[in-house]
Amino acid sequence: MASIFEHHLRSHTAAIAGLGAIQPAITAAGSHIAACLQRGGKVLLCGNGGSAADAQHIAAELVGRYLAERLGLSAIALTTDTSILTAVANDYGYDQVFARQVQALARPGDVFIGISTSGNSASVIAASKAARAAGCSTIGLLGRNGGQLLGLVDQPILVPADVTAHIQECHIVIGHIWCALVDEGLLNGKAA
Repeated sequence: MASIFEHHLRSHTAAIAGLGAIQPAITAAGSHIAACLQRGGKVLLCGNGGSAADAQHIAAELVGRYLAERLGLSAIALTTDTSILTAVANDYGYDQVFARQVQALARPGDVFIGISTSGNSASVIAASKAARAAGCSTIGLLGRNGGQLLGLVDQPILVPADVTAHIQECHIVIGHIWCALVDEGLLNGKAA
């Protein structure tokens, strides 16, 4: 048991330490998110499986609060409405479950965040394309080599790790950094 714990902790720590190499990209994306929210835009997030949970977690921190007491911010996890998800999957195919929501909700100047550890989730790819067509800026929280999404988003955040669990752990750390940048920007009355 101890060896599993120690191995996981060492691997996790190495993955988190690797985020230092992509700090400029993380900070730039966070500043972009903060600026969008300050001008009254919204953030749309999606992903599958654990990445769906990360989308919901980040949206909850923005709508509720992260650390600072502030008004709720406009963030929507596209992973939560089972009626929409099942209707769209049934009528249009699973690949369209997020894209259809983006078509309905996105406005120019909004930010779309697609989360995929492989970068090859067909539903997230379709949503990213729909977001670009709607005039949104697009951010990809990715892992490994970035997959197809690497070339389909304006701001790719490529976690330098190969293990899905560690990529996901890094994604939520990045999400928390973004929330801190949003809070700081709102408290200072400017983009982070």
